[in-house]
Amino acid sequence: MKIIDGGVTAAKGFQAAGLAAGIKKGNTKDMAMVYSEKPCVAAGTFTTNVVKAAPVKWDQDIVYNHPFAQAIVCNSGVANACTGAEGLSYCKKTAEIAAAELHISEDSVLVASTGVIGKQLPMDILGEGVKKLVPLLSSTREAGALAAQSIMTTDTVSKEVAVTVELSGKTVTLGGMCKGSGMIHPNMCTMLGFVTTDAAISKEMLQKALSDVVKDTYNMVSVDGDTSTNDTVLLLANGMAENELVSEENEDYQIFLDALLYVNTCLAKKIAADGEGASALFEVKVIGAESKEQAVTLSKSIITSNLTKAAIFGHDANWGRILCAMGYSGAQFDPEKVDLYFESAAGRLQIIRDGVATDYSEETATKILSEKEVTAIADVKMGNASATAWGCDLTYEYVTINADYRS
Repeated sequence: MKIIDGGVTAAKGFQAAGLAAGIKKGNTKDMAMVYSEKPCVAAGTFTTNVVKAAPVKWDQDIVYNHPFAQAIVCNSGVANACTGAEGLSYCKKTAEIAAAELHISEDSVLVASTGVIGKQLPMDILGEGVKKLVPLLSSTREAGALAAQSIMTTDTVSKEVAVTVELSGKTVTLGGMCKGSGMIHPNMCTMLGFVTTDAAISKEMLQKALSDVVKDTYNMVSVDGDTSTNDTVLLLANGMAENELVSEENEDYQIFLDALLYVNTCLAKKIAADGEGASALFEVKVIGAESKEQAVTLSKSIITSNLTKAAIFGHDANWGRILCAMGYSGAQFDPEKVDLYFESAAGRLQIIRDGVATDYSEETATKILSEKEVTAIADVKMGNASATAWGCDLTYEYVTINADYRS
């Protein structure tokens, strides 16, 4: 696998565009489009929140009940959630406009929205935005970057990644972009994410691959404990790399799966690092577990602990909060056997051994915890399973951002 500079336009046949349509106040980019020159097989994973936004319902129908997809239209500023039949009709209207402009079928247009819940989309503005996006579509690196910028809400940076691999002697590319900063707590996945590939792969294998990698990527991220109404990850494959069709779990499928795992791990970590108000990416590794399920439960309990997140913000090696979070996770383990380490670019330090504090230096611990990326490693000494979760510290800025987000 080779890491390359790129995003959703990295794979053959994919184009993108972004612009300021006027949905948001001021001249702020708020609409993006992704388009494939050829029809794609599509896979998707969606929020398990009972309250599902209209675009989630629209996309579920397209992904699950139609053979192909060819375009994605995404707006920022208005979530089109809790908008009833009118909101769903606006998804259809958006697809109709895009289909007419692109000369493709309406049921091959996916839509996505992010922003304030409860407001209806300004369809006059959004419709004109779609019409303006189509002539701007381009396969350039710049076009992909602009699209990534145009789906941001409270994000402080755009999020992109791309890689290439070899499948049956052909170079296959995967590229992606996502947005996510707050309202991040996965139960399927979280945020909006769009991944494109020129791999030739069956729809069944594509969906299996995406569903598998979601468990170890987006499902292992938390910023604030809130699972969004709009969570959507879409994966489009147009087959233009002309590799042998991947239709079973063979060697090529494993190579593709590994590349997809890397792409979505990178995007998931970018979301955690850009958590609202965050000053540090907080990674938690649980090792020595007796099962993957146990490791997942323990790592996610630590990453979602507000007290632990606050301690990371204060560069405070308050390890009791971590052990406490493990204790109420529901997973069974012996706290008197746990070893805990903190690690960052500044070094690695063992904080507890067999459930008891070591004679560590607070000064050294503070130095390690003052880096932009901090890792806690908990060894429960029960087996060989492990899991990694990602989150961020909890800062004053998080409250400031969310106190006036709507107004």
